[in-house]
Amino acid sequence: MPAEGTRMARLWEREVGRLPPKRFAGAVRASEEFVHSLGLQKRLQKHKRCVDTLCFNSSGSLLMSASHDETVALWNLEEAVPRLMFQSGGDVSDAQFMPLSDDRSIVTCGADGEVRHSRVREGGRMFMDKLADLRYAVNKLAVEPGSPHTFFSCVEDGSVLLFDLRGKYPRKLFKCGAVRRFGFLSGRTVILRAIVVDPRNPSCFAVCGCDEYVRLYDARKISLEISKFGVPIEQFCPRHLVSSDSKRDGISGLAFSHTGELLASYSYENIYLFSREHGLYFNDFEENYSKKLPVPQTFKGPENMQPIKGVSFFGPNCDYVISGSDCGHVFIWRKKDGQLLRAMQADIRSVDCVEQHPTEIVIASSGLETDVKIWAPGDSENPSTYNYDISVVAVLLANNDVGTGLGTSPDTNPFIIRGTGSDSDSSSYMDDVDMLSSGDDDVDDDEEDKEEEVGVDEDQKDDEDDMEHMNDDR
Repeated sequence: MPAEGTRMARLWEREVGRLPPKRFAGAVRASEEFVHSLGLQKRLQKHKRCVDTLCFNSSGSLLMSASHDETVALWNLEEAVPRLMFQSGGDVSDAQFMPLSDDRSIVTCGADGEVRHSRVREGGRMFMDKLADLRYAVNKLAVEPGSPHTFFSCVEDGSVLLFDLRGKYPRKLFKCGAVRRFGFLSGRTVILRAIVVDPRNPSCFAVCGCDEYVRLYDARKISLEISKFGVPIEQFCPRHLVSSDSKRDGISGLAFSHTGELLASYSYENIYLFSREHGLYFNDFEENYSKKLPVPQTFKGPENMQPIKGVSFFGPNCDYVISGSDCGHVFIWRKKDGQLLRAMQADIRSVDCVEQHPTEIVIASSGLETDVKIWAPGDSENPSTYNYDISVVAVLLANNDVGTGLGTSPDTNPFIIRGTGSDSDSSSYMDDVDMLSSGDDDVDDDEEDKEEEVGVDEDQKDDEDDMEHMNDDR
């Protein structure tokens, strides 16, 4: 009998009937051997500018990409060619397939404040409707699983909108109120960056933005609120960041697992994994009296200084965590213990989008380069793909407990490969290990001031009564 835990052992167990075929397939796809065999297999090249968002359809046969050149492409992954390419009608920060629509119904949003609905007709003809034209950027969309009609959006003014394609106008659910300290609203609103729906319970969704809290809401209860500021059913935040005054505070990426866990990627910080027991309400947290709060699983390594950064679960059972990084790499961790397994060079500067294939061990990534990269097990066409050297991990984390702080220069960051593009030598990153610094990256004061923690509510004068009512309720 082969050694226990190996791929051959699982194959033997399947052959003798100890392991059902479905469990065998899941176990094989979740194997770390597959994670370590990931390589760059295909490049999808048609866009002329950076690719801002990626989305697989439910079967994984199509990948949708939207670029800064205002084009949207639907890619056939087998042939690595676009099945359809069309003009988006404006800037696109997010694009989603609507469920149960045979991939013919697509919704997009952008920094221009527009939300659009595109329908693919026979012969590839496109019909586009403008669903909303807002004063503020619409950063992310979240479709409701199992519904071809409804989806949510988050807006930079703190608003959360519910769209129904059967109706004419969206419904404003609430504005996300900023807190003066935990449990007390300040009267301002939070700039929202991401919104995700719980796949187990489509009525529940989470939002994050330019402060330290992940807020969980139940759409069934929002309509019962008197105030315009929605009341979350739960909030999550690492203990050391509660009521932080740092201008760097903010969450740039959010993802749900199949079991309801939440991943949050903090700017200038780490990635944290929250489950129910980490909830501030669940623990009856009070800022000045609660000293004990469960510590969430932490994933260290990537640079995260952009307003929006992709983060996701990976594997058939969400056994791994993947994220882009401002150092130009895709990072992969083991979820159960936060162990960093891989760092694959995927861009000359920054990787902003990472998406998992819905059924296979395949990752799609994009960044400042104009192509989309497809990563899958097998021989790699890109010599700059390499296994993450465990000694470098140790040096990196020893130099900086929070993030990497190594910047994007090959002189200070061992993950940046010298040269340009993908033709550079993959072994050169090891030459720079001794050049690791203390991990303190310099950020200009002007750059810090550019990103505000919260946006000022345009109706702030009218919100004083609402604020007092909410604080009394808490």
